[in-house]
Amino acid sequence: QVQLVESGGGRVQPGGSLRLSCAASGFTLDDYAIAWFRQAPGKEREGVSCISSGDGTRFYGGSVKGRFTISRDNTKKTVTLQMNNLQPEDPAVYYCARKVQGQRTYCYPSTWYRQLSDYGSWGQGTQVTVSS
Repeated sequence: QVQLVESGGGRVQPGGSLRLSCAASGFTLDDYAIAWFRQAPGKEREGVSCISSGDGTRFYGGSVKGRFTISRDNTKKTVTLQMNNLQPEDPAVYYCARKVQGQRTYCYPSTWYRQLSDYGSWGQGTQVTVSS
């Protein structure tokens, strides 16, 4: 059974850090690019970061660049999102998904964040809250 399971969400103060994990099962992780998205209440789902397989090319959404870091460990079948300096605009449910359309191993710089139809096997999400 193909599955992605997110964990690591929680409540932090502004400026704090969280480390999200996306655990993969039922498929070979290194055959797929993996992306993180987030969705706040009343807003559209937003691309946070994407990491390709193979060379591990990474992309970040503009609002998180320099604060968030994505990484993958294909042996442990895990993709991690390290989130530092969390801000009031970061609270959302965070989801991971694998790329299932087009070139499945690669995040394309112009489309990874906006073509949600390229992704499947969405996890159930993990809630991130930032408040003082």
